Amino acid sequence: MRVSILLENGMFFEAKSFGASGTSVGEIVFNTSMTGYQEIITDPSYAGQFVVFTMPEIGNIGVNRDDMESKGAFLKGVIVREYVDTYSNFRAEDSLGNFLKEHNILGITDIDTRFLTKLIRKEGAMMMIASTEIHSKDELEKILKSSKRIEEIDYIKEVSTKERYIHKNGAWNSKEFKYNPKKTDKRIVVYDFGVKRNILNELTEAGLECLVVPASTDVEEVIEMYKNKEIGGVFLSNGPGDPLILKDIHQKIKRLLEENIPMFGICLGHQLLSISNGYPTFKLKFGHHGGNHPVKNSIGKYPAVEITAQNHNYNVPEEIEEIAEITHKNLFDNTIEGIKYKNKPVFSVQHHPEASPGPSDSKYIFKQFYEMVR
Repeated sequence: MRVSILLENGMFFEAKSFGASGTSVGEIVFNTSMTGYQEIITDPSYAGQFVVFTMPEIGNIGVNRDDMESKGAFLKGVIVREYVDTYSNFRAEDSLGNFLKEHNILGITDIDTRFLTKLIRKEGAMMMIASTEIHSKDELEKILKSSKRIEEIDYIKEVSTKERYIHKNGAWNSKEFKYNPKKTDKRIVVYDFGVKRNILNELTEAGLECLVVPASTDVEEVIEMYKNKEIGGVFLSNGPGDPLILKDIHQKIKRLLEENIPMFGICLGHQLLSISNGYPTFKLKFGHHGGNHPVKNSIGKYPAVEITAQNHNYNVPEEIEEIAEITHKNLFDNTIEGIKYKNKPVFSVQHHPEASPGPSDSKYIFKQFYEMVR
């Protein structure tokens, strides 16, 4: 099926569709991972975005239930150079095209993804519209200009769990892990802003029983649980969108900070901690999206370089060094990747130590949080 694409800078393209039909508006970004397209597509942090894959061939291993990072897919569309509908993998249960149709996600193929990636790198992430129904550039432009920008939309309400639950699974490839209350000897609250399933797996694997709660959960209830020793800490999850617009969540985190509750944040959680401490985030030109970002770890006597998985458009400012120790830095652009707050049992990282997809160099961070809570 024919699909028409209009970028915010006025560029107009035609390509082919392999997913759902319809019209969608979102922000276009690129991802440099060579593997794990299903994990990327089902990561709630991509809500509101079109993802351009720099890997030229996508779809060849199909999709399956075990590799889902959430209950569904929340992104606006997938853009690939060549889509392969005939998958070949012993774990596959269906094609990527059918999966996208099921979740009402546009799939776009037969387009120059190298050109799009270089364009985003040069001009920055921008809004776009894609449609299998409307092919007039003028009509598409009207819709795009009248649509809300991604930084104006609170996607947390869409991706967060509606009911609290206990997560009981360890790492999916752990040979020895079976849920055992004695092994998970400390309980924490996980504020779900769009948490990835493998983050919960790694927290559980480290020894932490995860009580996952909606983002709307009353913070005073969580504080009461901590005071009654029902929980030992709070985890602030990853999630989509601009952290600056989440005013109610800022207030909740400020209350948690006042009570000196042990806290750990990843990605959006990392950014929210910075804002709640009085240091607003800023938007990167085109963000970090991929499974191959080198990060310098300055903890300990001998600094080390870790290869990390990343997915973020926003970053914390250098000024945060006034109240926190900078523990990790990105070696591509020297932006902050990890901090430990002074005089508080709180730390956070911008990258994804659960590595799904990606390398596992940073998994030790989950154990660090367990030790802090214990």
